[in-house]
Amino acid sequence: MTAELSGLVAVVTGGASGIGAAVVRHLREAGAAVAVLDLDPAAAEADAAFAADVSDRASVDAAIAAVGERFGRIDIVVNNAGIGAQGDIAANDDAEWARVLSVNVTGIARVTSAALAWLRRSPAAAVCNTSSIAATAGLPQRALYSASKGAVLSLTRAMAADHLREGIRVNAVNPGTADTPWVGRLLDAAADPAAERAALEARQPHGRLVSADEVAAAVRFLVGPHAGSTTGSFLEVDGGMAALRLRPV
Repeated sequence: MTAELSGLVAVVTGGASGIGAAVVRHLREAGAAVAVLDLDPAAAEADAAFAADVSDRASVDAAIAAVGERFGRIDIVVNNAGIGAQGDIAANDDAEWARVLSVNVTGIARVTSAALAWLRRSPAAAVCNTSSIAATAGLPQRALYSASKGAVLSLTRAMAADHLREGIRVNAVNPGTADTPWVGRLLDAAADPAAERAALEARQPHGRLVSADEVAAAVRFLVGPHAGSTTGSFLEVDGGMAALRLRPV
């Protein structure tokens, strides 16, 4: 798969840290020029980085226009930016529901629609959205987050149907609990961080957290030429959590 994305330009939202940063590395290794859109792009290791807030349409439009002006094309969009939320349905007020859905769901629509004219011109257009195991498995104390990530899966399929005949493929990745700075902050806030990490690791059948590089490798496949007949799908990178029911050791 070396240099399979050579000559293509990719946009990665939330690409300055965590899974997004790993995606940037993988796409660049595959030959793509990568532009990062992030609230704080200073740490991004990319070919270009632009400050953007995916919950603000004017900010997104300006950043995508800057990418187009810099590179003259956009072939790949990885909608990775997202925020977390904890608690049951009573734990977050209406403003927090609106904030999380605006970033995690509507943000995908804002970024992709801003890039749509560029994608329609590309001979290899692909979009990959970051969903979550929370979209397909009922996790405790994740009501708002799960609702947002379930919407990402539905949106992915709708986008795939709308844009397939324009030559644009749309897929998603569903990571399990990944070893990222966000999960690290949750662990640090727990009463017993070591016990909480052990519980998260045990929840996944392969017995550990998912690495950001494992998720990024799935994204690299989905946006590349080897997935040319794959659209409207989601790839689970969760150590078997969604589908396997192993007997206790």
